[in-house]
Order: sequence, then structure tokens, then C-alpha cells
Amino acid sequence: MIYRRNTKLAQKALLALFLGLLAFTACSSPVSLQTPTPTLTRTATPVLDTPTPSASPTSTPSPTQALTPTLTPTPTETQPPSPTPTYAILRGEVLMRSNCRYGPGAAYLYKYGLVAGSVLEVIGRNDPGTWILIRAIGGTNPCWLNASLMSVRGDVMSVAPVDPGIIMPWSPYYGPVTGVTAARAGDEVTIRWYGIVLRAGDDSEQIPYLVEAWVCQDGQIVFTPVGSYRTTVTLTDEPGCAEPSRGRVYAAEKHGYTPWMAIPWPAHETPTPSTAD
Repeated sequence: MIYRRNTKLAQKALLALFLGLLAFTACSSPVSLQTPTPTLTRTATPVLDTPTPSASPTSTPSPTQALTPTLTPTPTETQPPSPTPTYAILRGEVLMRSNCRYGPGAAYLYKYGLVAGSVLEVIGRNDPGTWILIRAIGGTNPCWLNASLMSVRGDVMSVAPVDPGIIMPWSPYYGPVTGVTAARAGDEVTIRWYGIVLRAGDDSEQIPYLVEAWVCQDGQIVFTPVGSYRTTVTLTDEPGCAEPSRGRVYAAEKHGYTPWMAIPWPAHETPTPSTAD
């Protein structure tokens, strides 16, 4: 009994000692409650890119240029285009057996013959309409016919005027005549030239020389073809035309005409005014 009692006392004593030591330790080593010091985090201060105003360059005033006045074009009256003449192709009937030639006149070389009753096309004319250029209907071999030898269906002057030499044949073997001269006596002009010598067999057996002249008659230039067996021709050429007269000479052989030679056409003499005494 005594032993158990002592044992309990000893346990109490030990417990008391333990608690005392525990209390002493707590008093001598106080636990300080430290408030954690906040860590200052350095925040980068945003830099605003505020543009630094730069000095604007001061423009140097340039000299003022005077304005050149603009000229307004004056409207001009527009002329209407000249109407293009429209020509006809007619038909006609040959009245009698006729000679058709290489040019608008009896002085030109013969091309072929026509029989009465033939119906042909009229495709051209000389200026006065006294000679007409004809062909077979749709044909390609035209010739010149005296207009009085055909009954034309329509107005001959509605047909196109054409150059008199449009179908003339040309000699490949002979050159132009030479020595062409012209002399005037009042209104008469005499033309002369040297003849050509043909080789045997080249004679056309027709009129060997042809003069084409544009002479003044009654104030107008008139085309006048003249054939000659000699080397001289005399023509009448009056004063009073706006344009000068002119002419040219050909020789003919069986292959055709030589190149023409221009006539040095003499002008009319201007009367010298008389002076009073």
C-alpha cells in the first residue's frame, strides 16, 4: 500500500516538474509573432511615347509667277465636204458600121470595127461628150467612138469624163520626136519637129504623127487632137483664157505611140501702151 502510494506521488511529482519546465521554457523563449514585411515589387513605370514636337521647317516663300492668259481658240466655220460626183454607166446601140479608136478623135490609131446593131456599154467620155469610151457589156477591151454613131440610152454627160490617153498603146522600140519648136503669128501657132525613121515593117500605115493641144477658143480651153502626115501643124489659139495653152507631140508606129514631147507654147504678145506726145 505504502509502495503504491509512493509511486503515485512520484508520478505526480514528475508531472508537476514537467509542467513547470514547460511553463518556464515558454516564458523564457517567447515566440514573437512577426508581421511579414511586404516585399515591394518594383513596377516598371510605363513610358508614354509622347512625340516630342519637332520644329516644322519654315518654307521660304518662292516668287509668285504671273499667270499666262490662256487663249481661247475662235471657232472656225467648218466647210462641208465636197460631194463626190456620181457617174452613170449607160448602154447604147451602134447605128452603122464604125471605126473604134485608141483615142477620142479620128487622128488616133484604129483599134477595131463595130457593126450596126451592137449594144455596148458607155463608160466614159471626153469633156464635151462628142466622143465616148465604150466596151462590150461587162467587157475589158474598151475603145473610143464618135458619139454621133451610137444611140445612147440616157444622158451622155452623166458618164464620167476620162483622160484622152487612158487606153493609148505605147511603143517599146522608139523614143520621142526631137527638135520641137512653136512660133506664133497673132492667133496662129505653128508647131514643127523632126521626123523619126522607122525600121522596115514598123509603119502603122495610118497617120504617123499626133498633136494633142489644149488651146483657147471663145474664152475656154478646148482639147484639140490633130493628126498629120507632115512634121508641122498650125493651130488657132486665141487670147482671153484664165489658164495657158499647151500641147504635146507623138509619133506612131504599128506597136503604138512614142513617148510624147512637150511643145514650148508661145504666149500672146502683150500690147505695149502708146505714149502721147
